[in-house]
Amino acid sequence: MKELLSLNKFLWKYRWELIAGFVMIILSNFVSIFSINYVGNAIDGIESLLTKFKSGEASELSEVKKGLMNAALLFIGLKVLAGLLLVGVRLMIIATSRHIEYDLKNDIYEHYQKLSLSFYKKNKTGDLMNRITEDVAFVRQYLGPGIMYPMDLISRATIILAFMINIDPLLTLYTLGPLPILSFLIYKVASTINKKSTEVQKQQSNISSIVQDTFSGIRVIKSFNTENSTQENYAKEAELYEKKALSLAQTEAFFFPLMVLIVGISNLLILYMGGVRYAEGKLSIGVIAQFFMYLNMLIWPFTSLGWVTMLIQRAEASMTRINEFLKQKPEIQNAVEHETPIEGKIEFKNVSYTYENTGIEALKNLSFTIEKGKSLAIMGKTGSGKSTVVLLLARLLQPTSGQILIDGVPYENLNLKSLRKAIGFVPQEAFLFSDTIQQNILFGAEDGKNLDDAKNFAKKAAVHQNVEGFKDRYDTILGERGVTLSGGQKQRISIARALIKEPEILVFDDSLSAVDTETEEEILRNLKSEMNQKTTLIVTHRISSAKNADEILVLDDGQKIELGSHSDLVAKEGAYFSLVKKQLIETENL
Repeated sequence: MKELLSLNKFLWKYRWELIAGFVMIILSNFVSIFSINYVGNAIDGIESLLTKFKSGEASELSEVKKGLMNAALLFIGLKVLAGLLLVGVRLMIIATSRHIEYDLKNDIYEHYQKLSLSFYKKNKTGDLMNRITEDVAFVRQYLGPGIMYPMDLISRATIILAFMINIDPLLTLYTLGPLPILSFLIYKVASTINKKSTEVQKQQSNISSIVQDTFSGIRVIKSFNTENSTQENYAKEAELYEKKALSLAQTEAFFFPLMVLIVGISNLLILYMGGVRYAEGKLSIGVIAQFFMYLNMLIWPFTSLGWVTMLIQRAEASMTRINEFLKQKPEIQNAVEHETPIEGKIEFKNVSYTYENTGIEALKNLSFTIEKGKSLAIMGKTGSGKSTVVLLLARLLQPTSGQILIDGVPYENLNLKSLRKAIGFVPQEAFLFSDTIQQNILFGAEDGKNLDDAKNFAKKAAVHQNVEGFKDRYDTILGERGVTLSGGQKQRISIARALIKEPEILVFDDSLSAVDTETEEEILRNLKSEMNQKTTLIVTHRISSAKNADEILVLDDGQKIELGSHSDLVAKEGAYFSLVKKQLIETENL
């Protein structure tokens, strides 16, 4: 259970609730067990009175009835009190397990957000989701029933053992003798359950990943007419899950018949030894009845022991999977807690970056400077490292070597939130949330921004007219990842979302690739006033987007091959000039 030790901080946080629950368990069990004395006394009293009545010593049964009524009322009253205490136990312990589940999910979710992009490149979304849902659910069961029932067993068994030994030590030995055998058998099966639980959870993650990929890429699946092969692939994984789950269920199924058998043997021993000792005059009928009731009170706790063992083993397997991610340290660390002001000067000094998952060196000793309020366009063929530059600038990646400075300060010495707040980032692949258009534009904006602000920046991004044409206008609910919009509309809403932050640095990562030339020119005209006030970095394939920038950086294979203004680079007749000629020819052919 070493992986479950990481939950101790939550148990300590809710220690008073748990202690109160434990006290209530002990009181509830004591009251419930103590009430059995009245049953035994009543049976002995009835036997005694009936004997006297038959011998003529008692002339009527009123005394018997009175004794039965008193015993019944006391027994019922104590059982009601025990039941009320049990309600308190559940309110304390089970409710606490829900609080811990809430805290654990928040911790996992917060940690997920701290992990860098390289982590998400190596792990599947379905697996991440499964660990914060299915795995946490199994851990919660350990924190609730997994804690409550063992405590119930320990306290109940201890109290019953004290009562039984006080009445008859020998019969106690015979009654409880088979139970250690049960514990040994549980121990032997537990390790098998642990292994099989881990396999089941891993396969569940595989299925979640397949389902997530299928639904995210449903348009591709339909367009390629691969529904049947996709279904067959899912069916194979589901069949494998079924086999592993059935194997686990078969192992778990051994517990309950085993426990019923052993408890049955204990009942037979009570009947036999109790009968022998009754015949010897050493025990009364009432005491034998008490022993049967004591044993029956132990049936559920010992039965639950098998179930709880399964819960703990599953929780151990699930917590192992959760801890695998929680133990991973974020590549990007925020070393400065206080906010740091940012004006906008950007400097790359001999920056190199190699992608860990592929080993590709995307940038090689890259150096350039963008003064505050100036603009830089980055051009180059696919795979030249353009997008890597903007990801490094936003500290979504960390340079393998070299230095990035903002306002002359290494950006590791800046508050991470301040840095990202100062950057309005339009990614290459526009991502929109399943929410209204208004909320997508206002995402990340400061409090106080409203619909009028959303409309104003939508106009600058040349998407306002499109939105006004929708039935619900800015209240239009978008499908997953903005699937209900065209590529150009998604890009322009992403631009509006970046502009409404009013950042010091604007970053456009090929964010006009899905719009036509006319719309592009309109957007660039609208953005001219914004770009004049902010430091702007534009990654693009189009000369039309780059030519008005103060400087143009041309990359090839992660290296700088040209840097200068549009006119200077055209005059040099180098790589940039070749791009200009090529695009002019393509335009003329159109």
